[in-house]
Formats: sequence, C-alpha cells, structure tokens
Amino acid sequence: MERTAGRQVGLKRAFALTFVVLLVELAGGLASHSLALLSDAGHVLIDVFALGLAWFAVQQARRPADQRRSYGYQRATILAALLNSAALVVIVLAIGYEAVRRLAAPEPVQGGIVVVAALVGIAINSYVVLGLRGHTANLNMRAALLHVTGDVAASIGVVIAGMVILLTHWLYIDPLLSIGIAALIAYGAWGIVRETVNLLMEGTPREIDLATVTHEITGTKKVIGVHDLHVWALSSEAMALSAHVVVDDCPLGDAEHLVRDLEQRLCDRFSIGHTTIQVESCHPCGDIEHGAGAHNHPHEHVIVTSSARPRAAGSGGPAR
Repeated sequence: MERTAGRQVGLKRAFALTFVVLLVELAGGLASHSLALLSDAGHVLIDVFALGLAWFAVQQARRPADQRRSYGYQRATILAALLNSAALVVIVLAIGYEAVRRLAAPEPVQGGIVVVAALVGIAINSYVVLGLRGHTANLNMRAALLHVTGDVAASIGVVIAGMVILLTHWLYIDPLLSIGIAALIAYGAWGIVRETVNLLMEGTPREIDLATVTHEITGTKKVIGVHDLHVWALSSEAMALSAHVVVDDCPLGDAEHLVRDLEQRLCDRFSIGHTTIQVESCHPCGDIEHGAGAHNHPHEHVIVTSSARPRAAGSGGPAR
C-alpha cells in the first residue's frame, strides 16, 4: 500500500511538471518553426495523457477484488502500459512522416529559441525521471518512465539541432535528428508492447523457468509427480501458480502441511504470491489426455488452495 501511494504521488508530480514542459515546448516550437521542438511537444502531449492514464491505472489497481473481478483490478496497469506504448508508436510514425517532408523542403528555424526551450524541458524532465526511477518493477510505471526518458533524449537532440543551426545554418539537422529520436523511442516502446502482450496472453513470466519450478515441487518429500503446472502474471508484480501434485497416500492433515511448505518455498524462491494446488493420491489424473477446458473427468483427490504471503518485507513475492 505504501509503494502504491508513493507511485501516485510520483505520477501526480510528473503529470503537472510534464504539462509545464508541454506549454514551454509548444510555445517555443511555434515561435522558432522547429520541427524537432514541435515533434517533441507532440510527444510531450502524449506523455501528459500517458501519465494521467498511468495515474488512473494505479488507482484502479488498489481496488479490492469483487464478484466481477475475483483477482482484483491489478491488470489495469498492464492495459495502461499497452495503451501508452501504442501511443508512442503513433507519435513515432507522425514524427517520421513530418521529418521526411521537411527533408524534401527545409524550413527556416530560429536556433536560439529552440535551445532555450529544449534546455527547460531537459531540466524539468530529468527531475521527473529521478522521481519515477524507484518504481520500475511495475510495468505501468516503466512505460511512464519510458515516455519521460524519451522526452529527455528528444530534448537533448533538439539542443544539438539548435546549436548546429545557430553555428552553421544547416537546416537538415532538424528533421534528421527528429528521425533519430523517433527510432530511439520506437525501440523502447517495442519492448514494453512485447512484454504486455505476453502478460495478457497468460504467458509464463520471463523470470520464471518452469523446469526449475517443477524440480522444486517434485523435490518435496512425499511428492511423486506434478502435472497441469501453470504460472502466469496477474500484473507485472504479482504472479500466480496452479498445479496438480501427486503424492504418496497420506492423511488430509499431512497433505495440507505439504501444501503449506510448498507455497512458502514457491513464494520465497520465485516470488509467486498466489498458489492453487490440487493434491492427488488415490487416482492421479496426470496420464489422462485432455485439452484446455475439457478437464472435467472425476477424481479422488484433495484440493487445497492458498494465498501465500511473505514472512517479512522483501523476503518474498507480492501477495494477495
């Protein structure tokens, strides 16, 4: 809860300061006729939207689970990250189009105004980046940080373009640097898009090796096999696991102790905070062929579900 509150404060501050950058760069771009500065202002406009969306997503993620969303609203942050990244791709295309047009017909640019406006943007955005860097474990916050970091890189390019124009009057530097900035932003946005799509597709989180998880489970005393093992992410910070664990014939009490031991080790070693483990003994179903959604055959089994919680702050993964 404390980390979430910190994110909200950081995003509110970033939103307000980024809006100031937007006004400065828009005014400077219009006064100087600089494509690089106007392109950066367009990028900042999307950033204002992106930071507002990220702020909204963090608030939604704090909402408790209900009958419609039994896992809560944590995935709002993933959706926000995907929308932010898609917005970046649109901006990249727009900058590229305008840069090509300017290469064909360069326009006069007032370099002094460009340099001053870009330096103001660099100063403010650098402060915002420092405020957001402590929350990069969250995918939504990482997408927001990418937006602002892209602004800093773009503003540096704009300063260079302004200086070159002041010293040499070579107008082609303005659209050329705009294309370079767009390529840098696109590269970072693609990484966020790829990761968010994997999470939305219930893909195994990249930091999880299923073979290692299987070995951890089967290495437990009384466990003779595991099947139907699934690990997925509820958000960029919360993971869940479900599995069928086959054990030697044992009383229900022993099976529950076994599950408690498993859930704690999975939480400590892999940061998996929510586990659902089905214990099978008399009639394990692992050898029965079935597809997704067709696992409705009867069993003789014990089901023990749990939500593992770390024993101390920082000692395990996120919990529900």
